[in-house]
Amino acid sequence: LLSIVGTVSCTLFLAVNGLYSASDDVIELTPTNFNKEVIQSESLWLVEFYAPWCGHCQRLTPEWKKAATALKGVVKVGAVDADKHQSLGGQYGVRGFPTIKIFGANKNKAEDYQGGRTSDAIVDAALSALRSLVKERLSGRSGGYSSGKQSRESGGGDKKDVIELTDDSFDKNVINSDDVWMVEFYAPWCGHCKNLEPEWAAAATEVKEQTKGKVKLAAVDATVNQMLASRYGIRGFPTIKIFQKGEDPVDYDGGRTRSDIIARAMDLFSDNAPPPELLEIISEDVLKSTCDAHQLCIISVLPHILDTGASGRNSYLDVMLKMAEKYKKKMWGWLWTEAGAQSDLESSLGIGGFGYPAMAAVNARKMKFALLKGSFSEQGINEFLRELSVGRGSTAPVGGGAFPKIRSVEPWDGKDGELPVEDDIDLSDVDLDEWDKDEL
Repeated sequence: LLSIVGTVSCTLFLAVNGLYSASDDVIELTPTNFNKEVIQSESLWLVEFYAPWCGHCQRLTPEWKKAATALKGVVKVGAVDADKHQSLGGQYGVRGFPTIKIFGANKNKAEDYQGGRTSDAIVDAALSALRSLVKERLSGRSGGYSSGKQSRESGGGDKKDVIELTDDSFDKNVINSDDVWMVEFYAPWCGHCKNLEPEWAAAATEVKEQTKGKVKLAAVDATVNQMLASRYGIRGFPTIKIFQKGEDPVDYDGGRTRSDIIARAMDLFSDNAPPPELLEIISEDVLKSTCDAHQLCIISVLPHILDTGASGRNSYLDVMLKMAEKYKKKMWGWLWTEAGAQSDLESSLGIGGFGYPAMAAVNARKMKFALLKGSFSEQGINEFLRELSVGRGSTAPVGGGAFPKIRSVEPWDGKDGELPVEDDIDLSDVDLDEWDKDEL
C-alpha cells in the first residue's frame, strides 16, 4: 500500500538536504539555536519558515540561497523547517508555507515579508529594512540590541508583565481562566528566586507579546500567601507550577533561563492554540490556497442541505471541528462542500455522487488521495486520520492528475434549505369530461 504521509517521512532527510545544506549561506535554525542566533543577535535577520514537501518552498529555495550569498556579511539569512519544528513555527504564528519574517532592531516584533519571491526582491527588502534599522540607531531610538540585552540595560526587564497573585485573587484569575498560567512561588529572602527574577520578568514580557496574553507568567510570595503555599504543597523556592483549565497543576522542571521559560511557554501555547479554520469550498482560490499550503488537506462532502437541514449539517461540521482540534499540530488544511456543488471534484476523488457524507485526505503535491472507509463519526474519522499520520492507508491518484475546475458558489447561509418554487398550473379552464370523451 502506498502512503501519503509515509512516503513523505521516508524522504524527509533527503528533502531537507535538497533544500539547504551546510555549504549554503542560508543558516539552518532550530529551537536549540534560534534564541542565540536570532533573538540575541544585533544583526538584521530574514528567516524563512518552510516545509520540505511544500512546492512553493522548493521553488523559493534557489532564490533564497542566491539572496543569502549576496547578503553575506550584511544581513543574516536563515531557514526553519517548521514541519519538523512545529513549536517554533507556532511561536511566530506560521499557518502556511513558506512564511518569511524580518527580525530587525526589536526581535520581539518580527515583520511579515510580503514582497516577491525572487532573489532581487528579497535583497531589496533586506536592504530597505537594514536602512531603517541604521536610521533608528542614528536617531537614538534603538541601540539595535536584541530584546534580551535591551531589557537588561534599559530597564525593560522590570516585573511589569509578571502578574502578582495572592490568596484572595488566585482562584478568580487562574482556576477559572481559559488561559495557561505559569506561576512562580517564591520567598523574598531566597537567593535562587532573586537569580530567577530578571529571567522570569523578561520571559513574561516576551511571552505576553508572542501569545497575545494567552500564556501568562505570575508570581506568588509564598511567605505571605501561606494558604496557597499549603494547598499546592510548596516546600522549596522557587517552585514553578503550570495551570491549565480542567487539569491538575503540573510542576515545571525545565531550565531557569529566559529562553528555557519562553520555549516551554510557547509549547504550551501551541498545545492550546485554536484549531485551523474549516473553510467551505466556494471558489477555486479557497481550494488551491489551502491545499498548496499544507501537507494534507482534509475535504468533506456533506449531504445536500435538503437532506439534513441546518442542525444535521452543523452536527457534521462539529465532528470536523473536533478532529481539526485533535490534529491541529499536524498543520493540515480543512475544507468542506455540499454534495453536487463540486461534482467534478467529487469524481476526481472517487466520491462520485453517492455515499454522503464522505471524506478524502489529499496530498496536493503528489496529487494523491485517501478515502475515509469507516463511519463519518469522531471514532471513524479519528481512526482514518491516525492511520494517515503514521504512514498507513491506501491511496489513489487524483482523477486527471490535477484538481478539476472549481465552480464559484454562494457560501451556505446557515439556514435550512428551501425547495424550489414550482409554477402553479391553472386547471379551471380545462374540461376534463370533454378530454375523457376524446380519449375514449
